[in-house]
Amino acid sequence: MASKKGNKEVVQLRNNETGCFYITTKNTKSENTAGKMKFRKYDKKVRKHVIMTEAKVSH
Repeated sequence: MASKKGNKEVVQLRNNETGCFYITTKNTKSENTAGKMKFRKYDKKVRKHVIMTEAKVSH
């Protein structure tokens, strides 16, 4: 059976201006997700969609 561990990485999508963030997973084996992810997500603090960039999750 295939292992369910090892091919996913937990990352934050963060807006550095306001500090708002989303937690999501990233497929590390895919060539499409080789660089840093960027998504347009809703920021509650400024009440509009902004570009969120990938950051490491701090434990």
